[in-house]
Amino acid sequence: MYRTHTCGELTLGDSGKKVTLAGWVQRSRDLGGMTFIDLRDRYGITQLVFNMETDPDLCQKARKLGREFVVQAEGIVAERSNKNLKIPTGEIEIIVERIDVLNTSDTPPFTIEENTDGGDELRMKYRYLDLRRQNVRSNIILRHKMAQEVRRYLDGQGFIEVETPVLIKSTPEGARDFVVPSRIHNGEFYALPQSPQTFKQLLMVAGFDKYFQIVKCFRDEDLRADRQPEFTQIDCEMSYIHQDDILNMFEGLARHLFLEVKGLVFEGPFPRIPYDEAMSLYGTDKPDIRFDMRITELTKAVKGLGFALFDDAPYVGAISAPGCAGWSRKQIDELTEFVRRPQIGGKGLVWARVEADGSVKSSVDKYYTADDLANIALMTGSDAGDLILIMAGPGEKTLSALGELRLEMARRLGLRDSSVYAPLWVVDFPLLEWDDETQRYYAKHHPFTAPKPEDIKYMETDPGRVHANAYDLVINGTEIGGGSIRIHDPETQSLMFRTLGFTAEEAQKQFGFLLNAFRYGAPPHGGIAFGFDRWTAIMGGSDTIRDFIAFPKNNQARDVMIDTPSTIKQEQLDELALDIRKKAQQE
Repeated sequence: MYRTHTCGELTLGDSGKKVTLAGWVQRSRDLGGMTFIDLRDRYGITQLVFNMETDPDLCQKARKLGREFVVQAEGIVAERSNKNLKIPTGEIEIIVERIDVLNTSDTPPFTIEENTDGGDELRMKYRYLDLRRQNVRSNIILRHKMAQEVRRYLDGQGFIEVETPVLIKSTPEGARDFVVPSRIHNGEFYALPQSPQTFKQLLMVAGFDKYFQIVKCFRDEDLRADRQPEFTQIDCEMSYIHQDDILNMFEGLARHLFLEVKGLVFEGPFPRIPYDEAMSLYGTDKPDIRFDMRITELTKAVKGLGFALFDDAPYVGAISAPGCAGWSRKQIDELTEFVRRPQIGGKGLVWARVEADGSVKSSVDKYYTADDLANIALMTGSDAGDLILIMAGPGEKTLSALGELRLEMARRLGLRDSSVYAPLWVVDFPLLEWDDETQRYYAKHHPFTAPKPEDIKYMETDPGRVHANAYDLVINGTEIGGGSIRIHDPETQSLMFRTLGFTAEEAQKQFGFLLNAFRYGAPPHGGIAFGFDRWTAIMGGSDTIRDFIAFPKNNQARDVMIDTPSTIKQEQLDELALDIRKKAQQE
């Protein structure tokens, strides 16, 4: 055996035992006649001790070991005189009697420590070294535990895990597909799945009434902290259910994961907030409810009093920041610059502060009486010491900007505590959304989402009015997953396709396999898909999913470790009958 124990398990109770350990040299310290080596493996760190007086040859051998050498050490467990209670093995050390070098190592390009000196790109290039760091490794172990608990819960609820194809048909809706050329069928292409949506619906037609899969998905879209070109979903579908059945089942999954992974128990059901309410109160369909600071509409209260910005605006709204009345002009100017950023899109900020005596002072005092300002404070629920921040403009755009301002204020006030979890459901989404550029409606979720039965009558006359049987699980302002009750009858599905601008021929060409299946007794069904990477990152208290993926891509969708994407040989291109055309360089 290379080892009798790991580097993370020995304690005072093992004192006097002869043991063999194996691992990497984390660091070495020479102190006079003594040499100390921290030996590391996946499980932890154990201190090795060498004494120049008792065994000078062994001590000299130890002093020649470099960082990340792979070694095997045999010795006796002893109590440490200088204990390190920050680690589980910090009360013991190994008095080494023999050490063998199993492999040498070049000097690593960065320190293999929790607080490393390596930048992101360097660590991604040497990701196999980065994964040796305890904090990175713990993220991957968390992901493993999450996956096991997902399977345990769903298996206990009667779900069957079924794998679905990776080479599928390209569809025009949604994000861009990654496509794969076919050598056998020249000029034809597979696509990598953005989700197994149609397959899980076919499994319902096939009679597998509870399906799940922890599945790899692919989308060719612009990246950010919580996006990767390849990502993992917990994909689920059920038959013979209503919306409440889905929400109750997967709220149960969330509760199971919080309990087993974080030891947290939630009292009462998760809040359920309609989409329209989420947008009006929080400016987003994924509200962070760890703190209050809701948006209040002031449009009617501030119009017609001579202040042109408010008089001409379709919408005026505000948030009230508790305890911020004493903020300086510089701090408020910083907030104004924040909302003016292109990605936020605000024109500026009007402020009002509630003084200690209850009076209200604002940046637009000359347009509003004391009673007008007091009414604004009353409407926003502001108390003495609060700062009211007001924005005006087009409704949807202004609400979105206020939502971003709300999050920024919470960040500055320390209200977004990553150790606190606030899950909720957002329900009753619009079925469709209008695109000005193409002058047509698109599915808010996907073309198989069922409309609310009471809204079907508006599908052809007023499509924007139709709500969907759709729902999202949101945790701490992040959409963890979403789904819907599906259309299961051909008549409603055809109506949906017509509303989206598909001809009968186009619908048959793209989705004929599913439409044909619906002719053979499709049961009522619905499902949900969770972003497994995002959910794991939330559980790990992080904003980025990259740290929870063993081998992620960078923000240019490149794997710098294996240097891909890359060119392929001309022979391969010839086999596929492909010619490469360089994109014209933009001026």
